[in-house]
Amino acid sequence: MNSQDTYKTIANSTSEILFKEKNSKFYGYGFPVSSEDEIKLHLERLRKQHFGAVHFCYAFQIGTESIYYRANDDGEPSNSAGMPIYGQIQSYGLTNILIVAVRFFGGIKLGVGGLITAYRTTAQMVLAEAEIIERTIDVHYELVFDYKNMNKVMRIIKEKNLKILTQQMDANCSIKIATRKKNAAVIFDLFSTLFEINIKKV
Repeated sequence: MNSQDTYKTIANSTSEILFKEKNSKFYGYGFPVSSEDEIKLHLERLRKQHFGAVHFCYAFQIGTESIYYRANDDGEPSNSAGMPIYGQIQSYGLTNILIVAVRFFGGIKLGVGGLITAYRTTAQMVLAEAEIIERTIDVHYELVFDYKNMNKVMRIIKEKNLKILTQQMDANCSIKIATRKKNAAVIFDLFSTLFEINIKKV
């Protein structure tokens, strides 16, 4: 992934899908996420919404350069739920995503093979519903300079089509910018060669 400066994720939370197998019901959900705090909130909300469900199995992957993922079976036999869900995230090549499958037990045991199929299918159905988009991996810089150099800085920002994240205009100015990873080195060099302008990665 390191040579690329784009990644794939889902645009929005997906609508609820339902997969049924031998009286068991599996409700599937997908969420775009960028932190474990967001993941906890989604799981807490689903636990309240599906009071009485037996298992809340999920998998997530976060990050672009360094990947962090987790697969949770939530009481199902080991590797029968979380990993089949995670397998679908991988096969679609997605990151910054959480998929949850909420199971209501229907009285008939599915066996490990049946569970793997059910959780994989639930995740597949979620991703079939999702709008998959490509986003750029951005690098953020902070520019610090005197007010008198404002025009010089703004001209480059405009020319290079850089995204301004925050700006603070005093006698000492600070602007945070974002640029695509593949352009980052060029942008850094451009500003660092300018007199009286400090640039650092944030």
